[in-house]
Amino acid sequence: QVQLVESGGGLVQPGGSLRLSCAASGSIDRISTMGWYRQAPGKQRELVARITSYGTTTYADSVKGRFTISRDNAKNTVALQMNSLKPEDTAVYYCYFNPLGPNPNYWGQGTQVTVSS
Repeated sequence: QVQLVESGGGLVQPGGSLRLSCAASGSIDRISTMGWYRQAPGKQRELVARITSYGTTTYADSVKGRFTISRDNAKNTVALQMNSLKPEDTAVYYCYFNPLGPNPNYWGQGTQVTVSS
């Protein structure tokens, strides 16, 4: 079974930075879109950022200009650089890989990001 392993979460002060990484464990098919969702307690799941195999990026308005998503197609990894973090960024962040074709997404287990002074 393919697993996505996330790393980089933790506790940071407002204005700080974190870099989240997500890597596939085991054999994996070619991936079209990679991205990150987040969910805070009492809030709906939110698409934070996504990136296509051609490098086209999409960001939630709430993170635009502060977060940067990138991918390494050869290694099947995706990263999320988070700068100027705010308390409202506090959430569990989940990476996902969308394979080519009709197969379902792969999902990470979630990593906690807490922004607090």
